[in-house]
Amino acid sequence: MAAKAKARTMIVRMISTAQTGYFYSTQRLRQGPKLSAVKYDPRVKQRVLFVESKKTKKG
Repeated sequence: MAAKAKARTMIVRMISTAQTGYFYSTQRLRQGPKLSAVKYDPRVKQRVLFVESKKTKKG
């Protein structure tokens, strides 16, 4: 039996650096660089840096 191929993309969680616990989920290429972006955090009502962490499975 052959091993299952890994997906080309992966789901990642973009976590706010304002430490509010707010996050966005997005997709990126598995081979690509780690993501970081300035996005809006509604808990502090301003734009802050969001950095990538791996999305964890529930359960």
